[in-house]
Amino acid sequence: MKQKPLISAVINVRNEGENLKKCLKTLKGFADEVIVTNMHSTDNSREIAVNAGAKVYDYRWLKHVEPARNYGLSKASGKWIVLLDPDEYLNKTLKAELLKITKRSDVDWVRIPRKNIIFDKWIRHSRCWPDYLIRFFKKNHVTWKNEIHSQPHTTGNGLTILDSEKLALRHINYSTITQYLNQTIRYSHIQADELKAAGYKLKISDLILKPMQEFNSRFYFAEGFKDGMHGLVFCLLQSFAIGFIYIRLWEKYGFTDKVLSKESFVSATQEGLFEHSFWFTKFYFQEYSHNPVTNLIIRIRHFFCRLTKNL
Repeated sequence: MKQKPLISAVINVRNEGENLKKCLKTLKGFADEVIVTNMHSTDNSREIAVNAGAKVYDYRWLKHVEPARNYGLSKASGKWIVLLDPDEYLNKTLKAELLKITKRSDVDWVRIPRKNIIFDKWIRHSRCWPDYLIRFFKKNHVTWKNEIHSQPHTTGNGLTILDSEKLALRHINYSTITQYLNQTIRYSHIQADELKAAGYKLKISDLILKPMQEFNSRFYFAEGFKDGMHGLVFCLLQSFAIGFIYIRLWEKYGFTDKVLSKESFVSATQEGLFEHSFWFTKFYFQEYSHNPVTNLIIRIRHFFCRLTKNL
């Protein structure tokens, strides 16, 4: 009788042949079974998967991967499952660690750190590290909803791997600005549809505050400035992506004409400036706290920003 696989790898793919080839290569000697859900790729993704010995299942193309991912999980027969995207790769140290975990009886799912490579650089701040994800688990202990960016539901006992580069899943996140913008356009449709379906009413403040909050949280709070030019550009792009969701929502409501009342516009702007001042002040004291005169000026500036916020 054929022995049941210990580890099944599940990958969903659409037109990522070269990435898939690298991903499958890192699974050799680790996964006993490889499941590839092919979302009607028009490149050689399916052929690459078949030639690598994977079990390939065709699935209709959707704008988000969760339904195809769940379909692939249903086809896996291993006791343990490693879930990957085609642009994610396992290194030797991580594979050895995961194999050790399979021998434990007290662990049902594992949270793995992910090393995001954005525009050819490992982004260590900007809310991109350690970017923990549940990607290794016993079958039927982790499930996802068929919604974009849904969080998994877990049962049993979990384990979080040390946030070390040696134990991280490598992710080639964005290689070009064009790739980033294309994904932003695709996701904005889905997320705007979800907001509209939930009855969300667009506010003027959404177009001003939410992009500013996204930038502040990544560049200042999450220290994106430590990622240099890459961090600045990435944080700006992320703030644009958030604003674009609400612009897309405006489109889906039929470009409804709205008068920009001075009160709403000024209130949202003041709130945004106050938030920016708050995070900038924290950043400044952290990086340049040695100058008492400048510190006093920054505190006074923030005080007046707080004062005008409530006018």
